[in-house]
Amino acid sequence: MKFAIALFSPPHSPSSRRALRFSEALLSGGHDIIRIFFYQDGVYNASANIVMSQDECDLTNEWREFIKQHRLDGVVCIAAALRRGILDEQEVQRHNRPTSTPNLSEGWSLSGLGQFHEAAQQADRLICFGGH
Repeated sequence: MKFAIALFSPPHSPSSRRALRFSEALLSGGHDIIRIFFYQDGVYNASANIVMSQDECDLTNEWREFIKQHRLDGVVCIAAALRRGILDEQEVQRHNRPTSTPNLSEGWSLSGLGQFHEAAQQADRLICFGGH
């Protein structure tokens, strides 16, 4: 079965951990993940600037490694990311932020809600974590 995953919660939220563990279980069970889309505060999971306490699980790193290891399509909503100060090299230049450095972690791509819609159309199931 093909799944699309959407995460709306930041890395310190239990929803983020549940989404990651669920995604791991999907792949272990032989299912496919079309795309993992990070929206609203979920975009913080793709920030290279999040530092977790030593006694906490580093979910930003775990997400990055999971996406890299399984060659998944990790997409970060560009509008939500920009509102929260998460930029890649292209956005730093486009928005003339000379003192900023790109802080979108490696392995992620910025894109619009069209990517979310496309994944939902291609998948057999859309599973959402977090949100209000």
